[in-house]
Parts: sequence; structure tokens; C-alpha cells
Amino acid sequence: MKNFKTTTITAFLLVAVSSLAGAAMQDGKTPVHGEHQHGGHEAESSLIGKASDPAKVTRTVTVDMNDTMRFTPASISVKEGEVIRFAVKNSGKLKHEMVIGSASELKEHAQLMAKFPDMEHAEPNQVTLLPGKTGNIVWQFGKAGKVDFACLQPGHFEAGMKGQVVVSAK
Repeated sequence: MKNFKTTTITAFLLVAVSSLAGAAMQDGKTPVHGEHQHGGHEAESSLIGKASDPAKVTRTVTVDMNDTMRFTPASISVKEGEVIRFAVKNSGKLKHEMVIGSASELKEHAQLMAKFPDMEHAEPNQVTLLPGKTGNIVWQFGKAGKVDFACLQPGHFEAGMKGQVVVSAK
């Protein structure tokens, strides 16, 4: 009887651990210490843009995050090819983040964050800030169109903590 219980518990733990590991995988890449890999869709990636060199910044845009689950400003206008430094401040009492991506990527990421709320981020398209802290994202926007950003801390995206960058042609 004791061996049966031990075997059952061991089997249960193996299934649970493999389920968590599988759920945390994206695009066939395994996260390290709770970090995840940002999935890339070629068309979306070219629209979204890319991380850029801070020495090439053409303009700084200050973005405030607060506990009303809003970004200020929530709409930002830039030109194609422009390199923007987002100077991001968390003026709230909760942890917030700004993540740049496509609407579908942000929604998928928000769902993953709900399952794994302690997930850490270390990617150039985002900054996670504790209350009262500031940080930067340096980003170059590729093509004319609309690029989304959001806070993906559990519940924040669902509460409407989203914004949009409108990229106009040169």
C-alpha cells in the first residue's frame, strides 16, 4: 500500500511538472528561471519595429503608469523609422509594466502572466517597474500603422491598461 501511494504521488508530480513546463513554452523555446521568449511573427515584427541604440534616439516620450490601470498618454504618435526613448514612470503603488507588441501577442502574454504571475521579463520591448521607479525602452518603429502596448501584470490588461502608438509614414 505504501509503494502504491508513493508511486501515485510521484506520477502526479511528474504530470504536474511536465504540464507546467509545457505551458510555459512558446515557439518551441523553454523559458529560463521563469523568463519567457517573445514569439515572433514576421509581418507583425516588421510593423512593431525593433530595439535600437540609445545613441540614435530622436525623441523622448514620457509615459506614466498608475493604479487607475491607465497609461498617460495612452496614444502616442511617431514617424516611421523614428527612434523613441520611452521614459516610463510607475507613479502607482502596484508593480506595472509597459510591453510593446501586437494586439495578439499582448493578449497571449497576458493570459500566460495570469497563469504564471511571478514570471520575470528581460526583453528590450518591455520594462517592469516597482512603485515609484522609472525605466526606459528605446525603440525604432518600422512601418506605418498601429502598434500596441500594455501592462501585462495579472488583471491589469483586462482592466484596460493598454495604449497604442500610431506610426505615420515619413
